[in-house]
Amino acid sequence: MSKDKALHLVFGVFGNATGLFLFLSPVVTFKRIVTKRSTEQFSGIPYVMTLLNCLLSTWYGLPFVSKNNVSVSSINGAGVALELIYVLIFLIFSRKKEKVKILGLLCCILSVFSVIALVSVLAIHDANKRKNLCGFAATIFSIIMYASPLSAMRMVIKTKSVEYMPFLLSLFVTLCGTSWFIYGLIGKDIFILVPNGFGCFLGTMQLILYAIYRSNKLGENSSNIITTDGSLEAGPGPSKHWQSNNYS
Repeated sequence: MSKDKALHLVFGVFGNATGLFLFLSPVVTFKRIVTKRSTEQFSGIPYVMTLLNCLLSTWYGLPFVSKNNVSVSSINGAGVALELIYVLIFLIFSRKKEKVKILGLLCCILSVFSVIALVSVLAIHDANKRKNLCGFAATIFSIIMYASPLSAMRMVIKTKSVEYMPFLLSLFVTLCGTSWFIYGLIGKDIFILVPNGFGCFLGTMQLILYAIYRSNKLGENSSNIITTDGSLEAGPGPSKHWQSNNYS
């Protein structure tokens, strides 16, 4: 085995490990949701978008779409199963208005995936064109997934609190993005390299914000508190957040 292939395998394994921790990080959030029987101010949109990303990435990693990317399919296949569980729990405990919105979005993302998968199999017979179509789709939605915490980062800056942006989540976003970025770099796969480079950058930004505001409590900033409709006003209240607490 060449040095490049060995490194490719190593970072694939490391990417799978960090990816699994990342997908499992919302467990604490969903334990809270189940215990309180309410989704509170948590948003279900990032979970649904992550499900689409996992579906497309799993499809892209299959041997008949792209070669030597079994690691990509394996971890994202696990992600599909976990994200489906999260979305179902969210649908059970969310308010009717939110439930309708998430259910509608879920139907849309399943339709998008179905169209891309069917077109790649039935309409495209050239291997390179199939890889480009699936890779481009996976890249676009991977970037959208990684970009989902931008609103949470904005809220952290406004409230000067990281209560709803857990450290471990931000850490594993950074580690996972970095691992797959290097994996894509070694394998010369732009469809893996680009979105995970973006994820690595955003994860690093989250860690920087956490370092700046880690000692603050949301309740300590009475002038910058989130109400149930997402506006800012005086008084206690939870904010919207990503992954383990908005994306989970």
